[in-house]
Amino acid sequence: MLKEFRDFILTGNVIDLSVAVILAGAVGMVVNGFTEDIMMPIVGQFSDEIDFSDKKIILSPAVGVKGEEGFKPENAIRYGAWVNALVNLVIVGFILFVIVKAYGTVRKPKEKKASGPTQEELLAEIRDILQKKA
Repeated sequence: MLKEFRDFILTGNVIDLSVAVILAGAVGMVVNGFTEDIMMPIVGQFSDEIDFSDKKIILSPAVGVKGEEGFKPENAIRYGAWVNALVNLVIVGFILFVIVKAYGTVRKPKEKKASGPTQEELLAEIRDILQKKA
């Protein structure tokens, strides 16, 4: 069983998958930073210079002081964080599209050399046969 597991782990697909997962985590952090530090301030500029990630609708305000008995945290719909997540999704989708597109152009299948005579060789052969009959 251990030998089968070792063989499974050492196959190219599992190693490729693990590299992809690690890279996805790193790309996710970069995209998240790009969204929060670059894109959302631009969006905030168009929404009266308010930090968009802090936008929320408070359903019930906090009661008491945090850490003391009887404290009740606020209940809010944080739609600004949701908008951040949507922008993040669009950016990640675009980056993945670009990566897959670039991979597709690099990995185009190489043209196989046709087995047998080329078109020119066939035409020359036909020409020779016609000349013999004439």
